[in-house]
Amino acid sequence: MAILIRPIVTEKMTKITEKSSEARKKKDGSAPVNAKYGFYVDPAANKIQIKQAVEEKFGVTVIAVNTVNYSGKVKSRYTKKGLQVGKQSAYKKAFVTLKDGDTIDFYANIN
Repeated sequence: MAILIRPIVTEKMTKITEKSSEARKKKDGSAPVNAKYGFYVDPAANKIQIKQAVEEKFGVTVIAVNTVNYSGKVKSRYTKKGLQVGKQSAYKKAFVTLKDGDTIDFYANIN
């Protein structure tokens, strides 16, 4: 069972990650801000399994894991054949906070 399905690469998540890395570069004496990354994960996985999977795959130290469960929504549309009803899949997101100085490069393995 694969715990990490794929990273969340959206504008919002990229902005959060860049914000945390810029704050670390400033070193202006303010409180340290650790790098944050998001992943779509297996809905049955718990925080301990997610932490272990990220540490094994990327070789970083995870400080905290926050998870969000999204339930599947019922969708319907009207067509010539009548009402078509379907359901979106349920999924789970995990937001991982890394130790100060650790980073993950999602684009390193692309040829």
